Amino acid sequence: MKQLIVEKIDSLPPLPNSVLELEEFRKMPSKEPLDLLKIIEKDPLIITTVLRVANSAMFGFVSEVETPSRAISLLGVNFTISIALGSVIQNLIQTDLNAYEASTDDFMFSCNLASNIINTWVGKIDKDLKEDLLLPAFLQETGKFIISDIITENKQKEEFQEQIAITKNLSSVEKEFVGYSCARITANIFKHWNLSHNLIFSIGFVEDLENCPKEYLKKVKILEIVKILADIKNPLSDSNIQRALNKAEEYGFEAETLEKAIESIKYKLEEDL
Repeated sequence: MKQLIVEKIDSLPPLPNSVLELEEFRKMPSKEPLDLLKIIEKDPLIITTVLRVANSAMFGFVSEVETPSRAISLLGVNFTISIALGSVIQNLIQTDLNAYEASTDDFMFSCNLASNIINTWVGKIDKDLKEDLLLPAFLQETGKFIISDIITENKQKEEFQEQIAITKNLSSVEKEFVGYSCARITANIFKHWNLSHNLIFSIGFVEDLENCPKEYLKKVKILEIVKILADIKNPLSDSNIQRALNKAEEYGFEAETLEKAIESIKYKLEEDL
């Protein structure tokens, strides 16, 4: 199984110039929205995705967001970078999520939800930490595309789905079927593409605290909580909210702050129904 995962990752196409430009821009100490606009305007896919996200119920902006410059203004530079990188990376992998009985829209909702939790919750705790975690939160489930591909090829789709329905725990089922966590596979995808250490280490040690370098522990704990809440099969379900709150208390975070952030996001989503 390890060899198959390695082959799948090695066969991924190289990153396009748009991603390389975004990565370089992301590393700059001072980021001008106009410079970001110039980069994303070169890629119609990024523009479409950014506008779709900005107009989603998740954010509930008063009026329709019609231009990428307004989207950047409302979402913020780092959030827009996360969406832009995410849209290109998902497009590069070019597979589906049939094994999870999920669509790419479901996946995008989950990614947006993860970033929004970081924005709403971690933004109240530590603004610098929030900026560091927006991108890892958005991209941490990318490995699901590889997992879905392997499950489908091995004709284990029904068995995989049955096990998810029984356990309600995606992470444990993924490990059971492919031998590795989604987090580890995602980290190896980003290592293959030579992306930042912050991205690789923050994601790679989720649910593996024993081996996590000390300087990444807080980030990894937060990403694990976000992962539970943004579960692609049951986002913000009552059971996952309770699991996340329990995990927050276990990890020494103030559960009340997280609970308020969840309530705020749920209110926006329910208001649009």
